[in-house]
Amino acid sequence: MTFKMRLNTTVAALGRLTVGTALGLALVLAVVSPADAQVVAPPVASDAPALRVVPPAEGRGPALWVVKDADSTLYLFGTVHLLRPTTGWGTDRVDAAFDSASRVVLEISNPDDQAAVIPLVQQHGLSPTRPLSSLLNAEEVAALDAAAKTIGYSAAQLEPFRPWLAALTLAVAPLARAGYDPQSGVELILKARAEAAGKPVTGFETIDEQIRILAGFPEEAQLAFLRTTLEEFETATVDLDRLVEAWAAGDVEAIEAIGVQPMRESSEDLYQALLVRRNTNWADQIQTLLDGSGTVFIAVGAAHLAGDDGIQEILERRGVDVEVAQ
Repeated sequence: MTFKMRLNTTVAALGRLTVGTALGLALVLAVVSPADAQVVAPPVASDAPALRVVPPAEGRGPALWVVKDADSTLYLFGTVHLLRPTTGWGTDRVDAAFDSASRVVLEISNPDDQAAVIPLVQQHGLSPTRPLSSLLNAEEVAALDAAAKTIGYSAAQLEPFRPWLAALTLAVAPLARAGYDPQSGVELILKARAEAAGKPVTGFETIDEQIRILAGFPEEAQLAFLRTTLEEFETATVDLDRLVEAWAAGDVEAIEAIGVQPMRESSEDLYQALLVRRNTNWADQIQTLLDGSGTVFIAVGAAHLAGDDGIQEILERRGVDVEVAQ
């Protein structure tokens, strides 16, 4: 496989994982417009979404794990950050686990907070002195303009965007056209439920930390991400559809095959940055929670709970028993 082929495979995996199952940041950026990203004063965050009825899952539904000791019960639930409202994933098993918890932990505690993300996007996602058009050829600029017009903007309005931000912004656009909705993402639904029930919601990371992951990639990799996003703009929903289907069926092996393994094979650096280091950090935090007491419901992107370096595997290697919740 040539370097270009490896890079294209890598950034395709980055797009799938970022939007679908690895970065909760996708939820926030999905509702931030190009105009919002360039304003000086961020808007006030919108009200929490109303409680939504989740369609019931077919069969057993998404996977759920549990970690216990004498005085602690921790549930681990994989999520997809954007979903169609019609996607069935509700189960009595998950509802019972959630209802029993006294607190909820997500990747980030505020996935619906535009006011928090916009200043960070301005800091890490904009580069007015290095416009996008100076990094792309004429054909690519035309493709960028065509893609931007599907969300009511133009290539000129994306000029200040760094490549990673332009790519992520456009990666969400075809998903929205295909019916994927950030308001139907699992985290926002769980967060709204937790707040309605008076359960505290905390996060393993901050929005700033997640933005820095993407902003920290070399410009060459960011441009490859953008080019692949433009090339696959019309077929972008295919891989996410497959991921969602696997997730809703509780098929963890398929999640690994579709969303995790291709990235690992193409870029060990990306695999370590997006999954392994973060999973290791989260496993540390989970063990701290286990040292306490009570019941906690933990919901993170499904890719973090798949494969040899999934959170469960890390915990198991440390001698912590992780069981499939019945």
